[in-house]
Amino acid sequence: MLGTGRDSARRLDRTYGHSVEVVHADATAMPLPDQGFDTVVCFTMLHHVPTVEAQDRLLAEAFRVLRPGGQFAGCDSLTSRRFRMLHIGDICVTVPPESMAERLREAGFDVQEVSVGRAGRSFRFRAVRP
Repeated sequence: MLGTGRDSARRLDRTYGHSVEVVHADATAMPLPDQGFDTVVCFTMLHHVPTVEAQDRLLAEAFRVLRPGGQFAGCDSLTSRRFRMLHIGDICVTVPPESMAERLREAGFDVQEVSVGRAGRSFRFRAVRP
């Protein structure tokens, strides 16, 4: 068993707390300052966010905490039968990659600076705050 997010945050803090600040929080309502970061990353976790609406709040939060010119980048898995089987009993709200560019734009990201691409069994994205 992997443990909870709080357990993971504690382990990260014990290991890296001397050089980084580890924050355990809801990504749809982050306790972080507006425009306080140059980069936000999101790796293979969007499908664990329980609703499309919550995923969109997460995208809006990424936008909120980025400084102008800041980049939001990440990836997530493409849906497949095998992928669905691995998530039986787990939250699994897959993100259609063809919707990602528009969802990032709706969150406020620069229309000219949004890119989405496929790579094997996943897709990746990058967006810039104007």
